[in-house]
Amino acid sequence: MAFPHRDSVQRAVDLLDVLLPEPDPAAVVRVLREHGETDISDVDVTGLHAAALELRAVFAAPDVATAASVLNALFAKYARPPRLTDHDDGYGWHLHVDASDDGPWGAWLVTSSALGLASLLAERQDVPGGLCASPSCGKPFAHTGGGSPRRYCSARCATRERVAAHRARR
Repeated sequence: MAFPHRDSVQRAVDLLDVLLPEPDPAAVVRVLREHGETDISDVDVTGLHAAALELRAVFAAPDVATAASVLNALFAKYARPPRLTDHDDGYGWHLHVDASDDGPWGAWLVTSSALGLASLLAERQDVPGGLCASPSCGKPFAHTGGGSPRRYCSARCATRERVAAHRARR
């Protein structure tokens, strides 16, 4: 079965990449457009940055219990009762836990991302993602596929660290 919240999880990873450590407003707009957001005239980059800082704690969680605790705290702070919505976005009926379809950008990022990450945690019974183990990177990534747990955000970072370790042994 395909993971139903893959889009929201990947959007979270992509947004955290351009929001942390300091936001790049043009890149934020680009990522939002790439993920299907069309009404971005009032994008609150400051609110998105604050939300990204809170979401980073999910990716930094060392174990599943800590990740669940962080997600539960985010739900307690931001989420409203779940509701089904079909707001003509091409995705059909899906769950939302934010207050409304036109609420603050930061709350939207936290609630939609937390819902996706919590679903991923429940499906896999493992942490939903991590932070790249490369000391020069540290970007968040999601565990959306099968196989062994990832340590790096990309093949590029993994290769760079393998080469550095090889050189250090020589």
